[in-house]
Formats: sequence, structure tokens, C-alpha cells
Amino acid sequence: HILPGVNYVIRTIEDSMNVLRYYEQLGVKVVWLTPHIMEDCPNEPYELKERFEELCEAYAKTEGGSKIMLHLAAENMIDSLFVKRLESGNLLTYGDKGDELLVETSYAQAPYRFKLILQDIRKAGLTPVLAHPERYRYMEYDDYFTLHEQGVKFQLNITSLSGAYGPEPKARAEYLLEEGLYTYQGSDLHSLSAFKRAITEKSVRKHTYNILTEK
Repeated sequence: HILPGVNYVIRTIEDSMNVLRYYEQLGVKVVWLTPHIMEDCPNEPYELKERFEELCEAYAKTEGGSKIMLHLAAENMIDSLFVKRLESGNLLTYGDKGDELLVETSYAQAPYRFKLILQDIRKAGLTPVLAHPERYRYMEYDDYFTLHEQGVKFQLNITSLSGAYGPEPKARAEYLLEEGLYTYQGSDLHSLSAFKRAITEKSVRKHTYNILTEK
């Protein structure tokens, strides 16, 4: 969530640059920016694209140039706004082939028609990628396997492994990692200082060594 001025505390391009410099120190080579899109934060894809281009231009002008390849997608809350944009095709897709869609839900309960909406995403020719499934309190462990078998991919919040969201999401994240159910790992970075604290945790470093130091 490091696209400036659209979500939370990353307000300016310089804030974004500070994050990118830290990512460079970690050895990160590729970053997908996934600003929130939801009813409470109805960012328009074309506006996000404009802001993304501004960030890329500024990053290219920094000393040493762009060391990280940047891509733009979005983290889409499954709500009534999402349903409308899915129907119209007004979406920012995810993945190297542009055929995936990063989505999230409320932590407390599944959205209305959740399973049918996942089917609608697939009918649109896209693969659903469910963000931070370890944080959904309404899910039973069997639900993860059912969704995975249906072709839904999972993206881990690596900060879940630090216990940042509590012991239950941490335990679920470790379990899903052990079962090999995650396809992607995300930073969920809203605050650089908070992310730096989380990334020092041994449990985070243990499970994310490859993505932070080799790729």
C-alpha cells in the first residue's frame, strides 16, 4: 500500500521512496502496488494509474535509477462497488499475465454471495487471489482447502507471522505455509516503521527468507 496519497500513512512520493529504499536494502526486486478499492475508499483505476506513473517517473530519477520493477494492481474489497466494477470490467488486474484479481473480505464474516462472486470472477476469465486468508475469523480450516481446490490462490500477509494481528492469524498463517497453500506473499505495508518492527521477528525472517533476500 505504498502508492502515495491514496491509502493511510503513505502520503507523499517521498514516503514511497523511503519504502522503496528499504525494500532495496532487503533485496526485493519486484513490487506489486495494491492500493485498496472499496466502498469506503472508492479509488478509480484511472486515477491510480496516473498516480502510479508519477511515482515511477520520480523513482526513475533517483540516484541509481529504478532498482525495483514496479507494477500496479489493487486490493479489491468484495462489496457492492466491486460487483459493479467486475460487471463493467473496470478493474486493475494482478500477476505477470494480468489474469488474476486480488480480493479481500471483511474479517468477521463472508460477503453476501461470496462463493458465487468467486465464480463470477472466474467466468470473467480471471483467477481470484484472496488476500490474507489467515485473518478471516469466519473461515474454518476446511474452507481453505475447499477454496484452494476450486482454484482460488492465497496471498500471505508476512506481518501475520510476527503476531501483528494476534495469535490466531499467526497460527493460521504458519499452518497454511506448512500446507503449501500460499502462492504469494505481501507486505501489507501501511507504515514503514511498523513494517520494520515486524520484519525483524524471527518467525517472519524464517518463512520469508527467499522473497526478501534472493528474488
